[in-house]
Amino acid sequence: MKNQTNFPYWLARRMSRSSDSSFSALVTRIAIWSIALGLAVMMLAFMIFKGFKEQVQEKIFSFSAHIQVLKYDSHNAFETQPLSYNRPLYQNPPAEVSHIQGFAQKPVLIKTDEEVMGAVFKGVGQEFDWQKFEKNMVEGRKIQIDTVSGDYAKELLISRTIADKLELKLHDTVTVFFMQEPPRVRKLRIVGIYETSMEEFDKTLILGDLALIRRLNQWNDSIAGGYEIFVKDFEQLDSSFESVYEAMDYDMHAIKVTDLYDMFFSWFVMINRNAVVFFCIILFVACFNTASILLILIMERTQLIGTLKALGARDSLIKQVFVYKGLNITLKGIFLGNTIGLGFAFVQDRFRFLPLKPEYYYLDAVPIGWDWQAILGVNMILLILIGILLFVPVRIISHIQPIKAIRFD
Repeated sequence: MKNQTNFPYWLARRMSRSSDSSFSALVTRIAIWSIALGLAVMMLAFMIFKGFKEQVQEKIFSFSAHIQVLKYDSHNAFETQPLSYNRPLYQNPPAEVSHIQGFAQKPVLIKTDEEVMGAVFKGVGQEFDWQKFEKNMVEGRKIQIDTVSGDYAKELLISRTIADKLELKLHDTVTVFFMQEPPRVRKLRIVGIYETSMEEFDKTLILGDLALIRRLNQWNDSIAGGYEIFVKDFEQLDSSFESVYEAMDYDMHAIKVTDLYDMFFSWFVMINRNAVVFFCIILFVACFNTASILLILIMERTQLIGTLKALGARDSLIKQVFVYKGLNITLKGIFLGNTIGLGFAFVQDRFRFLPLKPEYYYLDAVPIGWDWQAILGVNMILLILIGILLFVPVRIISHIQPIKAIRFD
């Protein structure tokens, strides 16, 4: 009974071993490589998209939190109005909030001996999340905020773009004009240079001490220009935003980062749709190729099928032989595809040998995002669909007549 049960599997393996020099060996290799390359391309497409999305989002979140809360009567897009820390939202944020920090902004002019450039001075406090921002640093260090004396740090972070345009370098002292009535002037020393390759930040924002803006605006230590809020789960941003909105006072307004930088997040949605379409096309091609090649193998083995039928083998048993053959091809292709795809991704993630132009793609190398759930999902979808489609070509076995099959040439 055991031998009878294993006969289809044994015969399928026997066919594979005995066809190394035949035409079926060629089409079998074609089938394996078509599955392997299709799977590798699908996995790489998802990993590259995920890596791109994650790294660009990290750059955005290093400058702008998930939710920004400002005072409602703000009349200047570049300057924030006073908002006290002694508000329920700041003192007792909703459970969905992971971190909240104060900030303030002010339009400025940066002046050197030969150049003048407009920018937005963003003041950050002790609670600013430097861990997110440090990935953007290319030279120098973060601002050292003095929490003991109460004096403001006479230090500045500028972008590589601004530094190149104004011919500035690390440790240079620049004159900063704060646009207010009356205008104020401060000399600040450059202690760090950042670069994101995103014009929205590099051409506009410089970072300094929040205490400086407080001094200029005559605010006390319990006032900032707004709150930057990070939520625990960005995928649940909409529901978290509703909780933040419910906790706000009447004179506040909030904006999600997806609305503030809509062009980037709309782009992510478009790329995601393209990735799904690409995935469906590759999946269809891999499944169609496998089914077609299995049909070719059946036609090549027509005489064997006729002989087995003449010896009393049932159609279901013969079908099992070719289903095993198809599964063998599929599993080899999946194994090879994972080896190629994951190997390429690992090498690119570690050595970054495929560069990109940051001015076009915001990144200097092709990014890789490791999502094992998606990788497993792609493998399972491919295996299940091909497994189902294998039963389509084997249906032709029922229509093969032993007499004609044995004489088939």
